[in-house]
Amino acid sequence: MVTKKNLLKYLKARQPVSGRELIEAFGISRQAINKHLKGLIENGKVRKEGTTKGTVYTVHSTADKKDVSQKFRKRYALEGLEEHVVFNECETSLQLKKNIVHNVFNIVRYAFTEVMNNAIEHSESKLGDIEFFMNAYDCGFKIKDYGIGIFYSVFKKLSLPDESSAVGELLKGKTTTMKERHTGEGVFFTSKSGDHIIFRSHRAELVFDNKARDVFMAARRSTKGTEVSFRISRNSKRKLDDIFNLYAPAEYEYRFEKTRVLVALYHKELMSRSEARRMLNGLDKFREIIMDFLGVRSIGQGFADEIFRVFRKVHPDIAIRVENLNPALQPIIRHVVENGSIVPQ
Repeated sequence: MVTKKNLLKYLKARQPVSGRELIEAFGISRQAINKHLKGLIENGKVRKEGTTKGTVYTVHSTADKKDVSQKFRKRYALEGLEEHVVFNECETSLQLKKNIVHNVFNIVRYAFTEVMNNAIEHSESKLGDIEFFMNAYDCGFKIKDYGIGIFYSVFKKLSLPDESSAVGELLKGKTTTMKERHTGEGVFFTSKSGDHIIFRSHRAELVFDNKARDVFMAARRSTKGTEVSFRISRNSKRKLDDIFNLYAPAEYEYRFEKTRVLVALYHKELMSRSEARRMLNGLDKFREIIMDFLGVRSIGQGFADEIFRVFRKVHPDIAIRVENLNPALQPIIRHVVENGSIVPQ
Protein backbone atom coordinates (compact mmCIF):
# COMPACT_ATOMS: atom_id res chain seq x y z
CA MET A 1 0.00 0.00 0.00
CA VAL A 2 1.40 3.38 -1.00
CA THR A 3 1.58 6.09 1.67
CA LYS A 4 2.90 9.63 1.59
CA LYS A 5 5.76 8.48 3.80
CA ASN A 6 7.06 5.74 1.49
CA LEU A 7 6.37 7.91 -1.56
CA LEU A 8 8.63 10.60 -0.08
CA LYS A 9 11.25 7.96 0.73
CA TYR A 10 11.24 6.72 -2.86
CA LEU A 11 11.52 10.26 -4.24
CA LYS A 12 14.45 11.12 -1.94
CA ALA A 13 16.37 8.06 -3.09
CA ARG A 14 15.78 8.42 -6.84
CA GLN A 15 14.87 12.03 -7.62
CA PRO A 16 14.05 13.45 -10.08
CA VAL A 17 11.30 10.92 -10.77
CA SER A 18 8.65 10.90 -13.51
CA GLY A 19 4.99 10.10 -12.94
CA ARG A 20 5.27 6.94 -15.08
CA GLU A 21 8.14 5.68 -12.94
CA LEU A 22 6.05 6.15 -9.78
CA ILE A 23 3.09 4.32 -11.33
CA GLU A 24 5.29 1.35 -12.22
CA ALA A 25 7.11 1.37 -8.89
CA PHE A 26 3.96 1.34 -6.74
CA GLY A 27 1.64 -0.52 -9.11
CA ILE A 28 -1.25 1.92 -8.83
CA SER A 29 -3.13 4.15 -11.25
CA ARG A 30 -2.08 7.59 -12.43
CA GLN A 31 -5.11 9.06 -10.65
CA ALA A 32 -4.05 7.49 -7.33
CA ILE A 33 -0.44 8.69 -7.67
CA ASN A 34 -1.62 12.19 -8.57
CA LYS A 35 -3.86 12.27 -5.50
CA HIS A 36 -0.91 11.51 -3.20
CA LEU A 37 1.42 13.90 -5.01
CA LYS A 38 -1.06 16.77 -4.94
CA GLY A 39 -1.19 16.75 -1.14
CA LEU A 40 2.61 16.63 -0.87
CA ILE A 41 3.01 19.46 -3.37
CA GLU A 42 0.44 21.66 -1.67
CA ASN A 43 2.21 21.10 1.67
CA GLY A 44 5.51 22.16 0.15
CA LYS A 45 7.20 18.77 0.56
CA VAL A 46 7.46 17.92 -3.14
CA ARG A 47 8.27 20.13 -6.12
CA LYS A 48 6.73 19.58 -9.56
CA GLU A 49 8.86 20.68 -12.53
CA GLY A 50 8.14 20.75 -16.26
CA THR A 51 4.93 20.07 -18.18
CA THR A 52 3.08 17.09 -19.68
CA LYS A 53 5.43 14.19 -20.52
CA GLY A 54 8.45 16.11 -19.27
CA THR A 55 7.08 16.49 -15.72
CA VAL A 56 9.31 15.23 -12.90
CA TYR A 57 9.05 15.35 -9.11
CA THR A 58 11.68 16.16 -6.52
CA VAL A 59 11.69 16.57 -2.74
CA HIS A 60 12.07 19.97 -1.11
CA SER A 61 15.03 20.08 1.24
CA THR A 62 14.35 21.33 4.76
CA ALA A 63 16.52 24.32 3.92
CA ASP A 64 14.36 25.28 0.95
CA LYS A 65 11.69 27.58 2.34
CA LYS A 66 10.58 28.93 -1.03
CA ASP A 67 6.82 29.19 -1.44
CA VAL A 68 5.62 26.56 -3.91
CA SER A 69 3.40 29.25 -5.39
CA GLN A 70 5.36 31.75 -7.48
CA LYS A 71 3.98 35.27 -7.75
CA PHE A 72 4.70 38.49 -9.57
CA ARG A 73 3.16 41.63 -8.08
CA LYS A 74 3.43 45.22 -9.24
CA ARG A 75 1.51 48.51 -9.19
CA TYR A 76 1.39 50.43 -12.46
CA ALA A 77 0.45 53.97 -13.48
CA LEU A 78 -2.18 53.28 -16.14
CA GLU A 79 -1.87 56.41 -18.26
CA GLY A 80 -0.02 55.54 -21.48
CA LEU A 81 0.56 51.96 -20.33
CA GLU A 82 0.55 49.13 -22.90
CA GLU A 83 -0.96 45.82 -21.83
CA HIS A 84 1.51 43.64 -23.75
CA VAL A 85 4.41 45.29 -21.91
CA VAL A 86 2.87 44.31 -18.57
CA PHE A 87 2.27 40.74 -19.73
CA ASN A 88 5.85 40.43 -20.94
CA GLU A 89 7.09 41.41 -17.47
CA CYS A 90 4.92 38.69 -15.93
CA GLU A 91 6.04 36.14 -18.52
CA THR A 92 9.71 36.89 -17.96
CA SER A 93 9.43 36.82 -14.17
CA LEU A 94 7.61 33.48 -14.00
CA GLN A 95 9.03 31.91 -17.19
CA LEU A 96 5.50 31.14 -18.33
CA LYS A 97 6.41 29.77 -21.76
CA LYS A 98 8.66 27.22 -20.13
CA ASN A 99 6.32 26.23 -17.32
CA ILE A 100 2.84 26.01 -18.85
CA VAL A 101 1.64 24.19 -21.95
CA HIS A 102 1.32 26.17 -25.19
CA ASN A 103 -2.49 26.27 -25.40
CA VAL A 104 -2.75 27.51 -21.80
CA PHE A 105 -0.11 30.16 -22.44
CA ASN A 106 -2.18 31.46 -25.38
CA ILE A 107 -5.32 31.60 -23.25
CA VAL A 108 -3.63 33.37 -20.35
CA ARG A 109 -1.97 35.90 -22.63
CA TYR A 110 -5.29 36.65 -24.37
CA ALA A 111 -7.30 36.98 -21.15
CA PHE A 112 -4.66 39.05 -19.34
CA THR A 113 -4.18 41.54 -22.17
CA GLU A 114 -7.95 41.94 -22.68
CA VAL A 115 -8.58 42.63 -18.99
CA MET A 116 -5.50 44.85 -18.67
CA ASN A 117 -6.59 46.87 -21.70
CA ASN A 118 -10.02 47.42 -20.16
CA ALA A 119 -8.39 48.74 -17.00
CA ILE A 120 -6.15 51.08 -19.02
CA GLU A 121 -8.79 52.45 -21.40
CA HIS A 122 -12.10 52.19 -19.55
CA SER A 123 -11.57 52.36 -15.80
CA GLU A 124 -10.64 56.07 -15.46
CA SER A 125 -8.23 54.91 -12.75
CA LYS A 126 -4.76 56.35 -12.29
CA LEU A 127 -3.32 53.17 -10.79
CA GLY A 128 -3.69 49.44 -11.30
CA ASP A 129 -2.41 46.54 -9.20
CA ILE A 130 -1.60 43.25 -10.86
CA GLU A 131 -0.71 39.87 -9.39
CA PHE A 132 0.28 36.95 -11.57
CA PHE A 133 0.65 33.55 -9.89
CA MET A 134 1.70 30.03 -10.79
CA ASN A 135 1.64 26.99 -8.54
CA ALA A 136 2.04 23.29 -9.21
CA TYR A 137 -1.44 22.95 -10.70
CA ASP A 138 -2.84 26.33 -11.72
CA CYS A 139 -1.81 29.71 -13.02
CA GLY A 140 -3.66 32.95 -13.36
CA PHE A 141 -3.86 36.57 -12.41
CA LYS A 142 -5.71 39.29 -10.55
CA ILE A 143 -6.04 42.82 -11.94
CA LYS A 144 -7.42 45.56 -9.72
CA ASP A 145 -8.12 49.19 -10.64
CA TYR A 146 -9.61 52.02 -8.60
CA GLY A 147 -11.84 53.63 -11.20
CA ILE A 148 -15.55 53.88 -11.93
CA GLY A 149 -16.25 50.13 -12.04
CA ILE A 150 -16.95 47.89 -15.03
CA PHE A 151 -20.70 47.50 -14.40
CA TYR A 152 -21.21 51.18 -13.56
CA SER A 153 -19.36 52.26 -16.70
CA VAL A 154 -21.65 50.25 -18.99
CA PHE A 155 -24.76 51.22 -17.00
CA LYS A 156 -23.96 54.93 -17.16
CA LYS A 157 -22.69 55.22 -20.73
CA LEU A 158 -25.44 53.07 -22.24
CA SER A 159 -28.20 54.66 -20.10
CA LEU A 160 -29.33 51.35 -18.59
CA PRO A 161 -31.77 51.09 -15.66
CA ASP A 162 -29.13 49.93 -13.15
CA GLU A 163 -25.74 48.23 -12.76
CA SER A 164 -27.34 44.78 -12.76
CA SER A 165 -28.57 45.46 -16.30
CA ALA A 166 -24.97 45.99 -17.37
CA VAL A 167 -24.08 42.41 -16.47
CA GLY A 168 -26.42 41.00 -19.08
CA GLU A 169 -25.21 43.48 -21.68
CA LEU A 170 -21.56 42.56 -21.14
CA LEU A 171 -22.29 38.85 -21.40
CA LYS A 172 -24.05 39.17 -24.74
CA GLY A 173 -20.84 40.37 -26.36
CA LYS A 174 -20.48 43.27 -28.81
CA THR A 175 -21.23 45.71 -25.97
CA THR A 176 -18.69 48.49 -25.70
CA THR A 177 -18.56 52.09 -24.54
CA MET A 178 -15.83 52.86 -27.14
CA LYS A 179 -17.19 51.63 -30.47
CA GLU A 180 -14.48 53.43 -32.38
CA ARG A 181 -11.75 51.38 -30.65
CA HIS A 182 -13.34 48.17 -29.33
CA THR A 183 -15.61 45.40 -30.58
CA GLY A 184 -16.95 44.49 -27.13
CA GLU A 185 -15.84 40.87 -27.42
CA GLY A 186 -13.12 40.84 -24.75
CA VAL A 187 -15.21 40.15 -21.64
CA PHE A 188 -17.36 37.61 -23.52
CA PHE A 189 -14.45 35.44 -24.64
CA THR A 190 -12.38 35.93 -21.48
CA SER A 191 -15.30 34.68 -19.38
CA LYS A 192 -15.32 31.41 -21.35
CA SER A 193 -11.58 30.80 -21.60
CA GLY A 194 -10.52 30.00 -18.02
CA ASP A 195 -11.56 27.49 -15.35
CA HIS A 196 -12.69 30.11 -12.85
CA ILE A 197 -13.17 33.83 -13.53
CA ILE A 198 -14.57 36.52 -11.24
CA PHE A 199 -15.54 40.09 -12.17
CA ARG A 200 -16.08 42.17 -9.04
CA SER A 201 -17.14 45.82 -8.88
CA HIS A 202 -18.90 47.84 -6.18
CA ARG A 203 -21.34 45.38 -4.52
CA ALA A 204 -21.65 42.96 -7.44
CA GLU A 205 -19.62 39.84 -8.11
CA LEU A 206 -20.05 37.85 -11.32
CA VAL A 207 -18.60 34.34 -11.14
CA PHE A 208 -17.88 31.95 -14.02
CA ASP A 209 -17.14 28.39 -12.90
CA ASN A 210 -16.52 26.83 -16.30
CA LYS A 211 -15.56 23.45 -14.90
CA ALA A 212 -18.98 23.18 -13.25
CA ARG A 213 -20.61 25.01 -16.19
CA ASP A 214 -22.10 27.51 -13.77
CA VAL A 215 -22.48 31.29 -13.83
CA PHE A 216 -23.92 33.28 -10.96
CA MET A 217 -24.14 36.69 -9.36
CA ALA A 218 -23.38 37.36 -5.70
CA ALA A 219 -23.56 40.42 -3.45
CA ARG A 220 -20.31 41.40 -1.75
CA ARG A 221 -19.03 44.18 0.45
CA SER A 222 -18.61 47.28 -1.69
CA THR A 223 -15.22 47.75 -3.33
CA LYS A 224 -13.91 50.66 -5.37
CA GLY A 225 -13.18 50.10 -9.05
CA THR A 226 -12.98 46.68 -10.69
CA GLU A 227 -11.18 43.49 -9.73
CA VAL A 228 -10.87 40.58 -12.16
CA SER A 229 -9.54 37.20 -11.03
CA PHE A 230 -8.66 34.51 -13.57
CA ARG A 231 -7.48 30.93 -13.00
CA ILE A 232 -6.80 27.96 -15.28
CA SER A 233 -5.09 24.58 -14.90
CA ARG A 234 -1.52 24.58 -16.21
CA ASN A 235 -2.32 21.39 -18.12
CA SER A 236 -5.81 22.35 -19.31
CA LYS A 237 -6.89 20.88 -22.65
CA ARG A 238 -8.92 24.01 -23.43
CA LYS A 239 -7.87 25.81 -26.61
CA LEU A 240 -8.52 29.43 -27.52
CA ASP A 241 -9.30 28.54 -31.14
CA ASP A 242 -12.03 26.13 -30.02
CA ILE A 243 -13.70 28.90 -28.01
CA PHE A 244 -13.54 31.35 -30.91
CA ASN A 245 -14.78 28.73 -33.37
CA LEU A 246 -17.80 28.00 -31.19
CA TYR A 247 -19.08 31.58 -31.37
CA ALA A 248 -17.33 32.75 -34.55
CA PRO A 249 -17.59 29.58 -36.69
CA ALA A 250 -16.61 29.01 -40.31
CA GLU A 251 -20.25 29.19 -41.39
CA TYR A 252 -20.22 32.86 -40.26
CA GLU A 253 -16.87 33.59 -41.94
CA TYR A 254 -15.20 33.35 -38.51
CA ARG A 255 -17.00 36.50 -37.36
CA PHE A 256 -18.50 36.82 -33.88
CA GLU A 257 -22.10 36.22 -34.94
CA LYS A 258 -23.27 33.71 -32.32
CA THR A 259 -23.97 34.41 -28.66
CA ARG A 260 -25.42 32.79 -25.58
CA VAL A 261 -27.86 34.60 -23.30
CA LEU A 262 -28.00 33.40 -19.68
CA VAL A 263 -31.63 34.26 -19.05
CA ALA A 264 -31.56 33.64 -15.27
CA LEU A 265 -29.03 36.45 -14.80
CA TYR A 266 -31.82 38.88 -15.68
CA HIS A 267 -34.32 37.22 -13.36
CA LYS A 268 -35.51 33.74 -12.49
CA GLU A 269 -39.14 34.79 -13.01
CA LEU A 270 -39.75 36.83 -16.17
CA MET A 271 -43.26 37.98 -17.04
CA SER A 272 -43.45 41.20 -19.03
CA ARG A 273 -42.74 42.43 -22.53
CA SER A 274 -40.51 45.17 -21.12
CA GLU A 275 -38.29 42.52 -19.48
CA ALA A 276 -38.04 40.71 -22.81
CA ARG A 277 -37.16 43.93 -24.67
CA ARG A 278 -34.45 44.69 -22.15
CA MET A 279 -32.96 41.23 -22.64
CA LEU A 280 -33.22 41.47 -26.44
CA ASN A 281 -31.47 44.83 -26.60
CA GLY A 282 -28.44 44.54 -28.89
CA LEU A 283 -29.13 40.95 -29.94
CA ASP A 284 -30.09 42.07 -33.44
CA LYS A 285 -26.31 42.32 -34.05
CA PHE A 286 -26.07 38.51 -34.11
CA ARG A 287 -27.11 35.83 -36.57
CA GLU A 288 -27.65 33.10 -33.96
CA ILE A 289 -28.82 33.41 -30.35
CA ILE A 290 -28.79 30.60 -27.80
CA MET A 291 -31.30 31.29 -25.01
CA ASP A 292 -30.10 29.34 -21.98
CA PHE A 293 -33.02 29.05 -19.52
CA LEU A 294 -31.13 27.12 -16.84
CA GLY A 295 -32.46 28.19 -13.43
CA VAL A 296 -35.48 30.10 -14.80
CA ARG A 297 -38.57 29.15 -12.78
CA SER A 298 -41.33 30.87 -14.71
CA ILE A 299 -42.02 33.03 -17.75
CA GLY A 300 -45.12 34.95 -18.77
CA GLN A 301 -46.94 34.81 -22.07
CA GLY A 302 -46.06 38.45 -22.83
CA PHE A 303 -42.36 37.77 -22.23
CA ALA A 304 -42.42 34.70 -24.48
CA ASP A 305 -44.46 36.42 -27.20
CA GLU A 306 -42.06 39.36 -27.41
CA ILE A 307 -39.08 37.04 -27.97
CA PHE A 308 -40.42 34.14 -29.97
CA ARG A 309 -43.01 35.88 -32.13
CA VAL A 310 -42.46 39.66 -32.25
CA PHE A 311 -38.63 39.66 -32.34
CA ARG A 312 -38.52 36.75 -34.79
CA LYS A 313 -41.03 38.45 -37.07
CA VAL A 314 -38.87 41.60 -37.19
CA HIS A 315 -35.64 39.57 -37.53
CA PRO A 316 -36.55 36.41 -39.49
CA ASP A 317 -32.91 35.78 -40.44
CA ILE A 318 -31.77 35.45 -36.82
CA ALA A 319 -31.89 31.90 -35.48
CA ILE A 320 -33.04 31.50 -31.87
CA ARG A 321 -32.22 28.26 -30.10
CA VAL A 322 -33.44 27.25 -26.66
CA GLU A 323 -31.48 25.21 -24.11
CA ASN A 324 -32.16 23.98 -20.56
CA LEU A 325 -35.80 25.02 -20.59
CA ASN A 326 -37.93 23.58 -17.79
CA PRO A 327 -40.43 21.23 -19.53
CA ALA A 328 -43.25 22.90 -17.60
CA LEU A 329 -42.52 26.15 -19.48
CA GLN A 330 -42.55 24.69 -22.98
CA PRO A 331 -46.34 25.09 -23.53
CA ILE A 332 -46.04 28.85 -22.93
CA ILE A 333 -43.60 29.21 -25.81
CA ARG A 334 -45.51 26.81 -28.03
CA HIS A 335 -48.61 28.92 -27.48
CA VAL A 336 -47.03 32.01 -29.04
CA VAL A 337 -45.20 30.45 -32.01
CA GLU A 338 -46.52 28.60 -34.99
CA ASN A 339 -43.51 26.28 -35.17
CA GLY A 340 -43.25 24.34 -31.93
CA SER A 341 -39.89 22.91 -33.01
CA ILE A 342 -38.18 25.94 -31.53
CA VAL A 343 -38.70 24.30 -28.15
CA PRO A 344 -36.49 21.23 -27.54
CA GLN A 345 -38.30 17.97 -26.92
